[in-house]
Amino acid sequence: MAYPNLDAPYGLVPVGLIGGRHYAGATRQMKIASNYGTAIGKGDLVKRVNDGTIERDGSTTAFPATGTLGVFMGCSFTDPNTGQLTFRNQYPGSIVASDISAFVVDDPDIILKAAICSSGTTMATLGRTAIGNKASIISNTLNTTNGRSKLAINNSVATTSTLPFQIIDVVDSTATGSDTFQEVLVIYSTHTDNGSNVFIGGHAYRNPVGL
Repeated sequence: MAYPNLDAPYGLVPVGLIGGRHYAGATRQMKIASNYGTAIGKGDLVKRVNDGTIERDGSTTAFPATGTLGVFMGCSFTDPNTGQLTFRNQYPGSIVASDISAFVVDDPDIILKAAICSSGTTMATLGRTAIGNKASIISNTLNTTNGRSKLAINNSVATTSTLPFQIIDVVDSTATGSDTFQEVLVIYSTHTDNGSNVFIGGHAYRNPVGL
């Protein structure tokens, strides 16, 4: 059987919920601060910051102590040049507007599909034995042409408890051989105490000391 090959990572894509439940496309609207300078692509991770707004979460080997908040799916804002309400796949950065609203998949039970890379945007594969292991993130900057994230899962998996994602399955439809897979399904790792009661990893809503 011939399989399609992926040529680049595409960020995180929600595909379901733990327990076999269907993901119906639900998002929550969250505020981005006016003039926030970092671009965010569809499929990037976001985190809560001290002023209550959200920013891009560029985590790679561990989420921040407060956890990650979810996956960015687009935004709306009043364009400062045209005065028109604008909807975008990406937040381009440095938008001066008081009504920047991000659409975020914030369900802590979400299952996410992602491509596997060895570094940057270089595609790689994993075998089925990767299931159950933890994985780090390759946090590439977005594709500004289509607004999509280029975030990927690193192919160097391990059992390290603090790594941000756990692999729960491989994706058969883009396999390149009998046991080489270009995509995996992942869930957020469980929070881990680093020994000083500072919790790392996991989802913000499940942080035992709060957001």
